[in-house]
Amino acid sequence: MIRKFAIIAVTVPFLAAACATTPAARGGATGAAVGAVGGAVIGNQVGSGHPRTGAAIGAVGGAIAGAAIACQQQGGCQHNPNNPRHSQLYYDQHNDRYWYEDHQTGNTYWQNGEPRTRAPRR
Repeated sequence: MIRKFAIIAVTVPFLAAACATTPAARGGATGAAVGAVGGAVIGNQVGSGHPRTGAAIGAVGGAIAGAAIACQQQGGCQHNPNNPRHSQLYYDQHNDRYWYEDHQTGNTYWQNGEPRTRAPRR
């Protein structure tokens, strides 16, 4: 039973990460998977041995940490005019949306932080 729970706890967040559109969502899903595994192991070894409780707590903590780290790496999850990495907002008439460029990576993002384009890797 514990093995089945561990497989589900790891698989579901990774599948969610594959479908996520923003870096914060992918980071949160990956963090949840890692946190669930770590929490299950710690929960099983500490106290009265409740791996499910440990996995749940670890998944929540991992999701929060993963999303925060992904936003930090991206330079923020939404456009921030005070962030020196972000360009000014530009208007895309075809999509009727605003976008900005991350000067450090060359990637462009919609105003809400969703990826718009990726710069070619060098």
